[in-house]
Amino acid sequence: MVKESKAKATGKAKAPAASKKKEKKLYTVIFFHKWCKSCGLCTALCPKKIIKPDEIGLPFIEAMDRCSGCRFCEIHCPDFAITIKERHPERRSTNGKH
Repeated sequence: MVKESKAKATGKAKAPAASKKKEKKLYTVIFFHKWCKSCGLCTALCPKKIIKPDEIGLPFIEAMDRCSGCRFCEIHCPDFAITIKERHPERRSTNGKH
């Protein structure tokens, strides 16, 4: 007897790995500059090195799409002056119409 593979036996074929492209999640970093004391921890801890100080030392980001959402800056901020939120650009693309 010839054994059938599980995919054939159940009628489900595996999709090729190349067709499964994982979309990169996007994040928004929000700085509350009134709370920030410009300590530089967020700049030092960012693994992507995207947080930069401006001319007076307050943090800013030029390339927000490069944020990996690790939340190191948010967790370690002593002033609770940073919030990370996931962006969902496709949510309102249809404006509720399908």
